[in-house]
Amino acid sequence: MRRSKGDDDDGNNSHHKAATVRKRDQRRDRDHDNSGMDSGNLQDDDDPANRREIRSKYRDLINSVQQNREDMLNPSNNMLTEVLEEANKLFKDVRQAREAALDAQLLVVATDLGKEKASQLCADGAAFDPTAFAERLLNFMGLNRLENREDDQQNGGEGYLPDDAWDRVARRAECCFRTAPTFHYMLGSFHAEPPPPKQRTERQTRAPNKEAKRIMPTQLKKMEESHQEATEKEVERILGCLKSYYQDDPSTPISYYEFVIDPNSFSRTVENMFHTSFLIRDGLARVYLDDDKLPCIAPAEEDGMEDGASTSRKQCVTSISLKTWKELIKAFDITYTMIHPLNTSQTE
Repeated sequence: MRRSKGDDDDGNNSHHKAATVRKRDQRRDRDHDNSGMDSGNLQDDDDPANRREIRSKYRDLINSVQQNREDMLNPSNNMLTEVLEEANKLFKDVRQAREAALDAQLLVVATDLGKEKASQLCADGAAFDPTAFAERLLNFMGLNRLENREDDQQNGGEGYLPDDAWDRVARRAECCFRTAPTFHYMLGSFHAEPPPPKQRTERQTRAPNKEAKRIMPTQLKKMEESHQEATEKEVERILGCLKSYYQDDPSTPISYYEFVIDPNSFSRTVENMFHTSFLIRDGLARVYLDDDKLPCIAPAEEDGMEDGASTSRKQCVTSISLKTWKELIKAFDITYTMIHPLNTSQTE
């Protein structure tokens, strides 16, 4: 048997309506259950006996705080803490304004009591007298007020403390600290004192053997004498040359570079400058600048030094290199040496 399309639509609509009615009934039953629970809570909140019991408990706590006020002020008493914990439990069931007012009243009474208890604790701490404590400490340390020591100024002339005063305090206070045992030195205690100054001992020079003692001073003496004699002789010889050139033509200045430079030997030039410096140092010769600002040399006694005329002496350091030596020879056109060497074979 074939079903028409209209019959199918009617069946679907009937199923949809049945489901809608079933959901509506379930929602109605759930709302009814919730309303039953809410009504039960409201009945508990509106129960006069339960409300009276909560208010009675609050009044008992307030009376307990007021009657046991002196005991609760004792720092070792924890009754106030227990009252506050009990009030917190009662506050969970507070539903009406009268109960909330009793809770506020209890809180005010407990706050005042806690404030007074805290003020007593602060007052006990402020009762400490530093002057009295210092007086007792000085008595414990053994302060002697009848005698004064001239070298003790720590108490302003009001007695003196013995030498072991602070040791007494240390022994009394060591029981309050957990410290390691004291350390003892095996070689005695350490005193921070400067060490005594060490006496300096002069080193004794090792005496040379007999042969060195007999020969070496003689050799050195001979070397020093021979070198000194050779230098003095050379200086005197150069002074003689300078005087000889000056006497030949006193009006013509003698150029310093032409006098000391040997165009054939750089080393001989250095020796001439060295020996000439002794003449200038001892005042036997002088160096001056001519009109062209070039250095010239002349014997000092020929310039009035014999008459005792005083002149100011100035010293300077003169250096010369191989390059400068060659440039000076070329500039002054030096072809021969004015200071002839003793050994004619000494050339460069």
